[in-house]
Amino acid sequence: MTRPASLAPARQPSDRGGLRDIPLPPYVTVEDVQFAVRAVVVHAPRTWSGGTICRNDASPHPCRLHRWGRRVLTLRGLPPAEIDALVERGDPAAAPRPYRPGA
Repeated sequence: MTRPASLAPARQPSDRGGLRDIPLPPYVTVEDVQFAVRAVVVHAPRTWSGGTICRNDASPHPCRLHRWGRRVLTLRGLPPAEIDALVERGDPAAAPRPYRPGA
């Protein structure tokens, strides 16, 4: 017996392999930012013969941890260009500069 379409679990666009995104913290602490920087740097993209994969776990990029790290850093106020610069530097212990719009 099959389920009616309305009762089937909804897949989010970010679902990859059936896993949902990691929940965001209720508020972003300094420790969350440190973990997020580590996540985006360690789970950086790597070009492979089959396409772009996560450098750490070989899942399709962006993997769950990379997406979580980007979302946390975005909540902290970092623009995408600053997050990309962190990934390029490749230092998982780097401290992002505080983002001050208009400064």
